[in-house]
Amino acid sequence: MSNPLFKLENIIDLEKWDALQDSLARVTKMAIITVNYKGVPVSKHSHCQPFCQGVRKDDMLSPFCQKCDARGGLEAVRLNAPYIYKCHFNIIDIAIPIIIDNQYIGAVMAGQIRLRDSDQQQLEQLVSRPPSDATELKFQALEAEYASLPTLSYDEVSTIAGMLYDLCNYIVEEAITKNATIQLYKKTLLSEAPQGPDAEYAASPVPAVGSLQAIQNELSSALVEHSIKELSVMQYRAANPLLQPAFDYLYQHKNKNFTLAELARQCHISPSYFSRIFTRETGENFSTFAPRLKIEWAKQLLVATEQPVNLISDVLGFCDAGYFIKTFKKFEHLTPAVYRSRLRETH
Repeated sequence: MSNPLFKLENIIDLEKWDALQDSLARVTKMAIITVNYKGVPVSKHSHCQPFCQGVRKDDMLSPFCQKCDARGGLEAVRLNAPYIYKCHFNIIDIAIPIIIDNQYIGAVMAGQIRLRDSDQQQLEQLVSRPPSDATELKFQALEAEYASLPTLSYDEVSTIAGMLYDLCNYIVEEAITKNATIQLYKKTLLSEAPQGPDAEYAASPVPAVGSLQAIQNELSSALVEHSIKELSVMQYRAANPLLQPAFDYLYQHKNKNFTLAELARQCHISPSYFSRIFTRETGENFSTFAPRLKIEWAKQLLVATEQPVNLISDVLGFCDAGYFIKTFKKFEHLTPAVYRSRLRETH
């Protein structure tokens, strides 16, 4: 498993995960620990029972605990489902696999409880321990702690196992998606960052957003902007060099709307003079040329990307999707959605 996005220790916030484990352990009355796909713990051991703490500290008994954990995890992976079993002391444990896109990336190990006497099940004891006077003395020393282990019914154990399986897999899958989205966002920004000695100062920072949806929205906007730069019609070269700063500014700020006066300032001339020579240059006034240019960009994005109409509207600086559709129909005599559909049918 070489992909770092599929390593538990790289994708979960351990501090928050430990807090979640603690809460789940209190509610379920079970001890919980999370391990990666190699079986190495990536979290603390939440609510580890005193009996199991004593056993796991014993040099003779601890290896049997490790064997139980290892075999339980393997069985859970084989079944692709939570696996409930008995340890070498007949204590109930659960191995809950975390499987994303058919890849096993770790497991949640829960349990350290006993079944009620009236609810015993034919569960497999994964590891048997040979009789030993030394281990018997150890058990007698911890007999009170063993008696104080939480007791649950099999139905309760099974329900908790299913809940932990759904919850943990959902949380990890969301974390992986978020991680992958951030990496793609960074890659997109990096591909557009200026090169040279000052590049690190000019590169756009990754936005500090707190939700997956916000990150995905930011990424979509970046990808649309990247597509505009790749697909846009050749930048206008003015016959009158006095107007070139205005055209450069239009192409460099596709997500903004400008007044004639603002672009006149880019050329350091008066608005009236700018208007006169702009119309002479392009054959139409500025109020027609600017939206027509945006619609040309929109047409290319509709065909070349899968981005929704409202997002294309946003990144091209329209005040809302309704106005974008109205403007599009003015120039093309059909809606953006119909334009996209018809053009793709011909290819």
